[in-house]
Amino acid sequence: MLPWSAELTCRIDEHVLVSEHLRGNPLGDPHERPLWVQLPPSYDDEPDRRYPTVLVIQGYTGHLSMWWNRKPWRQPYPELVDALLADPEVPDGIVVYADAWTRLGGSQFLDSPATGRYHSYVCEEVVGFVDERYRTMPSRQHRAITGKSSGGYGAMVTALLRPDLFAHLATHAGDALFEACYLPSFPAVARALRDRHDGDVDRFLAEVAGISAGMAPPDVELLECYGYAACYSGEQDGSVTLPFDRHGRLREQVWARWLAHDPVRMAEADPDAVRSLQSVWVDAGTRDEYFLDLGAQAFATAVLAAGLPQDRLRLELFDATHADLEYRYPLALRWLLSRMT
Repeated sequence: MLPWSAELTCRIDEHVLVSEHLRGNPLGDPHERPLWVQLPPSYDDEPDRRYPTVLVIQGYTGHLSMWWNRKPWRQPYPELVDALLADPEVPDGIVVYADAWTRLGGSQFLDSPATGRYHSYVCEEVVGFVDERYRTMPSRQHRAITGKSSGGYGAMVTALLRPDLFAHLATHAGDALFEACYLPSFPAVARALRDRHDGDVDRFLAEVAGISAGMAPPDVELLECYGYAACYSGEQDGSVTLPFDRHGRLREQVWARWLAHDPVRMAEADPDAVRSLQSVWVDAGTRDEYFLDLGAQAFATAVLAAGLPQDRLRLELFDATHADLEYRYPLALRWLLSRMT
């Protein structure tokens, strides 16, 4: 727990993936993205061996270099993974770190005309890039996706949308049950837009684009809501429709478009995809500020109701808020690797 980098037993390869799906995206974000691949100690010693793969994605405002952020008395995730893969009692696997950041803070790992084709990028380019260059076991039974917060959301929806690629997922405090995690924030966001930016979204975007010293908390919440809208209710011309008007009144038809992207509703709507999953880890803190513990319970209930066998589900609620949950990630990783071996 010293405040300096530790010596790793694993090898971490750093790549740049040139994405055709992200080339020319509506936000003008880079189409060349960093990609890291963490290999277990046995990888170089056993050249004929193949490995299951776990794809790790990040929460809102996350970008790849943040995985190395170090807090006092806490280890960054790659070091936690290193210790796990060095444990002889843990099955070996390849851990892949993908970047899906946008200038709005995130992509929700969906294809959207307002942000870009981030779902296709992850499923068709990231997965293919790794399978072509490493000794993976290139089948859904040996591929998992994990993440926290918006990354946990991405893990749920990616596995539901592409069960042909992913049979295993882990979601840590992932966005789910939208009426609990999103709807309560709308009045405050509408007020911030009115009071700070005269109700003009374009003015808000122009003002925050020039900020170099950080945003005030109301603007952070406003940008996050706008970013979600860009993913859930982006229009074909690249514009974005918020789920409420300038007075804070809910736009029911737009809100319905958001709900169609709720993992709880998606699980209810596609029981075949749910039943095909082999492992579903769901957890959240019972003091989560966004009520994602309720979302975790709702998602777990929905996948069981859709026909997922009980022994394929792991639901854990624990005493914590939404922050500082990196110690939970290795627990899910260990469980997933044991089930993919």
